[in-house]
Amino acid sequence: MQEPRRIVFKLSGEMLAGPEGSGIGSARLSWLADEITTARSERVQIGLVLGAGNFVRGATLARTGVERTTADYMGMLGTVINSLALADLLIARGVPTRVLSAIPMQPAVEPYSRAAAVEALGQGTVVIFAAGTGNPYFTTDTAATLRAAEVGADLLAKGTKVDGVYDKDPAVHADARAYERISYDQVLAQRLRVMDATAIAMCRDNALPVLVFGLSEAGSLARVASGEFPGTLMA
Repeated sequence: MQEPRRIVFKLSGEMLAGPEGSGIGSARLSWLADEITTARSERVQIGLVLGAGNFVRGATLARTGVERTTADYMGMLGTVINSLALADLLIARGVPTRVLSAIPMQPAVEPYSRAAAVEALGQGTVVIFAAGTGNPYFTTDTAATLRAAEVGADLLAKGTKVDGVYDKDPAVHADARAYERISYDQVLAQRLRVMDATAIAMCRDNALPVLVFGLSEAGSLARVASGEFPGTLMA
């Protein structure tokens, strides 16, 4: 594979959580802004999709009695909150950044359009894609896949608490084996919890490679931006 020049990073909202595991922790937010600033370079264009797990997960909230569609929209709003916070810190660091939302909500954020996203990325602006796909029943993994395909990304990189894809949960099984490379069909057949099935199928159908890597380690974003593949490559 050639070195990626346009990357969409899908980052867990939980990575922004405060000490109690929810909301936005100022230290975590600053750390992530620093990591993105370091990763940014003239030759790599960066798009971002943030989850909202630090605020709400639609599917989980729906099990408490909140209607699923309402819960999913709440999750989308959570991604907008995370995106606005991160954008402000990036701009403060001198990084040109735009937040494009799938749900129109001016003047807080700009509405998403592919043309605006491609133009901004081409100018070296970090683009944060907010509000998922704008539709309920779709995860932020699917949103990240959709945006990556739309803007012609060379790579979709998913940063998580785990440093790759394992054949079983490494937090439970000491003998869990990490994959260096794995196929889309293998992930689907083994029902590995990498991304939801819709997102994986979309990546496969669009020949979009996915890197699953650990976000907790300092410099991991920069390594991916420089062309390294820490973690597991799904292709």
